[in-house]
Amino acid sequence: MDFNSNKPIWQHICDIVADRIILGQWAEGVRIPSVRELAVELQVNPNTVMRSYDLLQRDGLITSQRGIGYFVAEGAVQRARELCRKEFLESQLPPLFERMTTLGITAEEMTRLFETYKKHNNAKL
Repeated sequence: MDFNSNKPIWQHICDIVADRIILGQWAEGVRIPSVRELAVELQVNPNTVMRSYDLLQRDGLITSQRGIGYFVAEGAVQRARELCRKEFLESQLPPLFERMTTLGITAEEMTRLFETYKKHNNAKL
């Protein structure tokens, strides 16, 4: 697993789980990997996964059923999308806008490029 050094590993794990939920890889109500299973898959310390799972529970994306495991919470897809969207808009767009300004890239140019991207990747969108 290649983790971006700008973000703690536990946050990367939260992002991975949220993406899997949003993309439908883990459906609402379905059991997800245990702390130990995900730690092995991602090659990280189980305590790091536990920290991520604690945050994901607080955010309402997963639930824990004692003795059974962790499950994707009802409404998790929408909640995950909201949280990821907020994080993207607040942390990733400002540097992009700054770079666009530096390079003289207009909003119209970005719109055209995005429309082209969507046409070529419509199966994903």
